[in-house]
Amino acid sequence: MNLKSTPNNLAKLEKIFEEAKYILRYEKGTFNSGYCVLEHKKVVVINKFLNVEGRINTLIDILPSITLEEGFLTPESQKLYRQVIESRADTAAAAAKGEAPENEAPKGEAGEETTDENPETPQP
Repeated sequence: MNLKSTPNNLAKLEKIFEEAKYILRYEKGTFNSGYCVLEHKKVVVINKFLNVEGRINTLIDILPSITLEEGFLTPESQKLYRQVIESRADTAAAAAKGEAPENEAPKGEAGEETTDENPETPQP
C-alpha cells in the first residue's frame, strides 16, 4: 500500500486500533518481526526503535491478521481499513500469480530481496 510515512498517517492507523479496542504499546524487546500481538488481551506491542515508516508498515502488516468489527470504526477509519485490506489482497493475488507487486522491492536471481537485510536500518 502506498501510504506516505508521515506522523499524521501513523496517527490514523493507530486510531483504527484504538477504535477496535486494541491497546498499542511501543516497547523494547526482541521481536523477530518488529511486533507481537496478544490476541486474547487485544494488545499489540511494537518495537519502539522503529522509525515512522517502520511503524506504519508494521501496523499495515498487522491489520489484516486481527479481527475487528468495522461497525466500531469511524467512516474515515473504515475507508483506510478497507484500503489496507484490499491492498493486501491485491498483493497476495499478485504473489499467487508469480507477479511482483508494483511497490515491492526487486528480487535477485535466487529470489531474495535486494534490499538491506535489517529493515530498521535507515536508508540513505
